[in-house]
Amino acid sequence: MGEQSTSQPTKAAKRPTGKSVKSVKSGGAAKKADVSVKTSGAPVKPGKPGKPESHLAMVRRARRINRELAEVYPYAHPELDFRNPFELLVATVLSAQTTDLRVNQTTPALFAAYPTPEDMAAAVPEELEEIIRPTGFFRAKAKSLIGLSASLRDNFGGEVPGRLADLVTLPGVGRKTANVVLGNAFGVPGITVDTHFGRLVRRWKWTEQEDPEKIEAEIAAIFPKSEWTMLSHRVVFHGRRICHARRPACGACPIAPLCPSYGEGETDPEKARKLLKYEMGGQPGQRLSPPPDYPGEPAPALRAG
Repeated sequence: MGEQSTSQPTKAAKRPTGKSVKSVKSGGAAKKADVSVKTSGAPVKPGKPGKPESHLAMVRRARRINRELAEVYPYAHPELDFRNPFELLVATVLSAQTTDLRVNQTTPALFAAYPTPEDMAAAVPEELEEIIRPTGFFRAKAKSLIGLSASLRDNFGGEVPGRLADLVTLPGVGRKTANVVLGNAFGVPGITVDTHFGRLVRRWKWTEQEDPEKIEAEIAAIFPKSEWTMLSHRVVFHGRRICHARRPACGACPIAPLCPSYGEGETDPEKARKLLKYEMGGQPGQRLSPPPDYPGEPAPALRAG
């Protein structure tokens, strides 16, 4: 997608002043979870014709988007099932090039067979590969898992370290994985730049960078450090549920008045509503064991065979 120097919606799309995204069905019952939000006040216009948005105006708009997303997704959370830092580390490595759902469907058997770094470090590669096969790239991932487990055993006393500098020394672990683990297992603020995050922050004109580390640095300069972890969750949630890569549900987006890319997706409210995913569309989420406040259905377990 090409970046534009101005911040205007396409001329064919009329920008709404605010939207509500409501009601999810839980199972077959008529249970509803309130996931609605209203964008209060007059719509914010990210720029005037022929006049680029100033950096200060962009920062104010970015922070308002974050506040609005906090209302839309008060239950935002990491969408990988885990019970301890080791499980989160392994699950995050497995999540490359696949969905969190597929990882969550795979890890119960994995952690039953290899509950500790010592167990996984001693795994027979072919047996480990067979368990994680559903996540794709299973040979490379198995090599990383055995390698990082051996490093945890030999260099960190069998414990996942709580420092970024240590985490990135582990095989298969980069800054993205390290920030996921630090933010969600240790409470250390971090920005997780995955494909959803990178796509949305460019659509919102918070950055023009493509490199994940440069994106991380520019977004970190916009928000207080205390917001970094939850900002990451909210942006990823929005990217998975509403602001999709190929066909964003612009007409059902609660932050449409703040979006300079409004109109790149479906603007008709009814058609856009049909594009909503997970709890926004009344469908299961990605976790088999979601947090208690998650308003949607748990994901199904992996089918046998």
